[in-house]
This record gives sequence, structure tokens and C-alpha cells, in this order.
Amino acid sequence: MKPNESSLTSLVSAFGRAYHSQNDTPKIFDDFLAMDLITRTEFSDIRENMIRGMPFFNPDMAQRLQDDPDEMLKWIVQVQLSPTPLARAAYCEKVLLHEVKLGLKQYVILGAGLDTFGFRHPELKNSLDIFEVDHPATQEWKKQRLEHARFDISSHLHFVPMDFTRQFSYQNLFDEGFENHKTFFSLLGVSYYLTKEEISSLIHHLFAKVPAGSSIVLDYADENLFVEKGTSNRVQNMVKMAAASGEPMKSCFSYDEIEKLLEQSGLLIYEHLSPAAIHDQFFRRRTDYLSAFETIHYIHAVKK
Repeated sequence: MKPNESSLTSLVSAFGRAYHSQNDTPKIFDDFLAMDLITRTEFSDIRENMIRGMPFFNPDMAQRLQDDPDEMLKWIVQVQLSPTPLARAAYCEKVLLHEVKLGLKQYVILGAGLDTFGFRHPELKNSLDIFEVDHPATQEWKKQRLEHARFDISSHLHFVPMDFTRQFSYQNLFDEGFENHKTFFSLLGVSYYLTKEEISSLIHHLFAKVPAGSSIVLDYADENLFVEKGTSNRVQNMVKMAAASGEPMKSCFSYDEIEKLLEQSGLLIYEHLSPAAIHDQFFRRRTDYLSAFETIHYIHAVKK
């Protein structure tokens, strides 16, 4: 991923979280700080670009809503953009906070982007070290935004510049104070863009130097990724947009495949959420457009 592409992906993701926090009820995941990291101009530009792109996502709905741009934006964000980022973040943080109650001391966010966890949970500053791992240019870009928003960066939040999709290095983490303790990793929105070999290698390296009980939450696409169209063709649209951006989706797994890949690094699947289970847990009884994304699964896996 090129630095500017990484920044744009992070910005659009933050836009989706900010929109949800400000406009949707009930909340799946309330990132009430996301808006602070986006300028008004950026928010407006992303909004207008999405509305202009409505015919690509759904020509019939674009025609029907042509006189209601706010409803157009709501449809695009809730159908195409937000379901997976919101639900996977909610799931990840639910698991993480449970681990913290059990004594977890270290959290590593792989591909942190404009993540705000450390700022939304100041009560953890004396008990949990957070290591944000991301491309060096993306990380510098984020630091500038944090400074502009006047966020106080506590000593428990560590920035680790690293293009971990190419080569993961524990030395970068050790340089920031990482220790060989039980660790929780999040790897969200990344696996689709790596080959199976790259994912296997990354997970192997992640768990080579942490003790038993360390774990990871990740999302992955199942074997229907390239054949499933999804609601309003949203799965097909996602694959097309990724390819058009120059960062095509490369991998999808059957459950047996992902289970075997994790086992090879000494991990056991503690919990697996299918699209149906995700919908039941996070989207049940909603009256808006939000629903669980087809083909996307979540896993919490633990080192034996």
C-alpha cells in the first residue's frame, strides 16, 4: 500500500465511524472522537464524492433518491461503507476489554490508521500499553492530526513505524518498550489484501515471541468473496473498488483453511462469528439500512 492510499483508506474509514457516531441510533460502535481527526473540508469532500458515486453503487436507488442527497449518503454509508468496520471494531474491543479484566497488559494494533482506542479509554493509561503499528508515512500523518486536534498523547500509547505487510520486525516493538508478556493483537481490514502465504508468514512472526494465552482478533473473507454479489451488489462493488484502486483483494478462505493456517502458528480458534452470527449480535432489529456484510467473518484465536 502506498502511503497516500493508506492515508485515504484511514480517512474514509474515520468518516464512516464519525457519520455513525453523529447520525445513527442505536450505536454499533461509538467512535465519538473520529470527527476530531477529520477536517470540515475533508468531511464535505468525502460526502460529495460518495453522493456523486451513487449511480455506481445502485443506479435505481440513485434515481429514486436524486432529490434527497442526505438519504443518498445514508444509503451508501450504511449499505456499503460502514457495516464491516463498525461491527469488527465493536467485536474486537469487546474481546479486548474482557482480556484487560483478566490482566492483559499489552495491545498491538496492526494497521492502526486513525484508531482512537487509546484516547477513548483514558482509564487504561496505567494498566495497558498500546502499540500502534502502521506505515511510517501514515503514522506521521496521524501524529500531525493528533497534534492539530490537541490530543494529549499519554506515555502508554506507543507509535511503531513499520510496513508489517512486507516484513514484520519485533525489534521495532522492543524499541518502544514492548515486553515478552501476554499480548492481544488486532488485525482488521488487512487480510483480504495479502496472499495466503503472506498472512501465514505474518501470523507466524507475530506469535513467535509471545507467551501462551496471547491472542488475536482478525476478520477474513470466505470462499464466496469473488462469486457472492451481496445486498445491492455490495460485495461485488467492494471487490471492484479494491481492484480499481490498485490494491486488489487477494485471499479468501474456507473455515477449514483459516483454522489450519492458525494451527500452524500454534493458535486455536476460541470464537468464530459467521455473517449470520455477526448480524444477530450487532444488527438485529435495526430499522435502517445497516446489516452484516456477506462473506466477512471474525475470529478470536488464542496461542496454546
